[in-house]
Amino acid sequence: MFGSLKIAMVAILITGIAGAGMYVMKLRSDNAILKANQIKLESAVADQKQLIENQKKDFEEILVANKKMNILINALQKDLDDLDKRFNKGKRDVGKLAIEKTKLIEKIINKGSVNAKRCIEIASGAELTEKEKNATKKSEINPECPSIANPSYIPY
Repeated sequence: MFGSLKIAMVAILITGIAGAGMYVMKLRSDNAILKANQIKLESAVADQKQLIENQKKDFEEILVANKKMNILINALQKDLDDLDKRFNKGKRDVGKLAIEKTKLIEKIINKGSVNAKRCIEIASGAELTEKEKNATKKSEINPECPSIANPSYIPY
C-alpha cells in the first residue's frame, strides 16, 4: 500500500510537471502572438498619425485658398457695385443715346466688352501682364475691375 502511494505521488508529480511545461509552452506561444499583434498595432497607429497630419495640412491649405477666394469675391462684388452705380445714374436712357450717337456708344461698348473679357480671364486664373501690374493712373487701368486687374492702382 505504501508503494502504490509512492507511485501515485510520482505520477501526480510527473503530471503536474508536464502540465506546467505545457502551460509555459502555451504562454510562450501566446506571447509571440501578442508581440506580432503589438507590432501591427504600432504600425497602424503610426499610419493613422501620418494620415491625420496630412489631413491637417490639407485643411490648412483649404483655409488659405478659401481666404484668397473670399478676397477675390469681395473685390469682384465691389467692382460689380461700381458698374451698377455707373449705369444707373438718374434717368439715363442708353437706348436713346445709342440711337442718337451710334458710333460713340458702339466704341464705348466694344471697349467695355474687351475690358470685361479681360476681367473674366483674370478672375479665372490668368496672369497679369506687366502693364496691368504697373498701372497707377486712371487712364492706364481696366475700369471694369481695377481691384483685380491693376493691383498698383490706388483710387483717389
